Amino acid sequence: MRDYIPFNQPPTTGRELQYMAEAIAQGHISGDGPFSKRCHERLEALTGAARALLTTSCTHALEIAALLLDLEEGDEVICPPFTFVSTVNAIVLRGATPAFVDVRPDTLNLDDRLIEAAVTPRTKAILVVHYAGVACEMDTICAIAARHGLAIVEDNAHGLFGRYRDRQLGSFGALSTLSFHETKNLTCGEGGALLVNDAALVDRAEIIREKGTNRSRFFRGQVDKYTWVDVGSSYLPSDLLAAYLLAQLEEHDAIQARRHEIWAAYASALTSWAAVRGIGLPTIPDHCHHPAHLFYMMMPSLAARTALIAHMRARRILLVFHYQPLHVSEMGRRFGGRPGQHPVAERAGDCLVRLPLFYQMTASEQAQVIESLEAFTG
Repeated sequence: MRDYIPFNQPPTTGRELQYMAEAIAQGHISGDGPFSKRCHERLEALTGAARALLTTSCTHALEIAALLLDLEEGDEVICPPFTFVSTVNAIVLRGATPAFVDVRPDTLNLDDRLIEAAVTPRTKAILVVHYAGVACEMDTICAIAARHGLAIVEDNAHGLFGRYRDRQLGSFGALSTLSFHETKNLTCGEGGALLVNDAALVDRAEIIREKGTNRSRFFRGQVDKYTWVDVGSSYLPSDLLAAYLLAQLEEHDAIQARRHEIWAAYASALTSWAAVRGIGLPTIPDHCHHPAHLFYMMMPSLAARTALIAHMRARRILLVFHYQPLHVSEMGRRFGGRPGQHPVAERAGDCLVRLPLFYQMTASEQAQVIESLEAFTG
């Protein structure tokens, strides 16, 4: 029994080592082996994507998406400042500019009410991030994109199994990205996937992912040799990682069920306690189904958050904050960012704290977390 409660512990379901041993025995541990193909099939079945392609990270999936959009210098992409740096690095690496739009105070997602005012003649796409797996307001965002002829890309690192009006997250954009980092609901340590919903982009996505070659077509017997045909890089994960991931995909119902139990127990125990202390808890709109990716609290101030983290750490419980808003970072200022520009994102950067939530978390561990929170007097 551990003597502390971590923020996260990567899930294991029982067949990870078995499948990795099978991959080794089969003699194919490089990319796009048998286990990669089985993961692609399962992801396509789960999401309805025209094509699912495993990548070495969600970061790399975003980079492929930027290449598929042909982003270049002078282009702008609307995106939230409260997100992981990979969201905007994919834009900046192509020479394009992130056009930050503040997030909503309820869901911390890109504020759909502010997007249209940020559209300029140079805007090429809207890159949405479904924070905590809670959907952005996709009806409004899709309508704006249609009016202005803009592409939509979904950074769905948090949102696999989330839904908006009974439609899977990751199915709204021409392209969507997933993360299988060790902090995600399903993991292979480091990994991701690109979901291609626009069938017209499938062939080029395969080429970019395969170092700019038509190697995939060669292995399907569609060409007699493969060669360099486009820009690209090496984005394929090892089949060992795919083997680990497949075990998780096969047990996703059990993993999700347990995570929802933990999430619901936090909400039930903490709602009244938080309300009287001016602490915000996650907002889940009625038309959204979240995947229980994380449970956070919005503390009244940075000082209160700092004190709470210290209080819990003294009790051997790890709470962590999340993103620092990108527009006020050193790089963000190069693109015109400044303090006070996006106040909701800045407050989240100062006040948000995440609670432990992982598949193997026991009821007694969660009770200890809740009891320790209730003992906080700061």
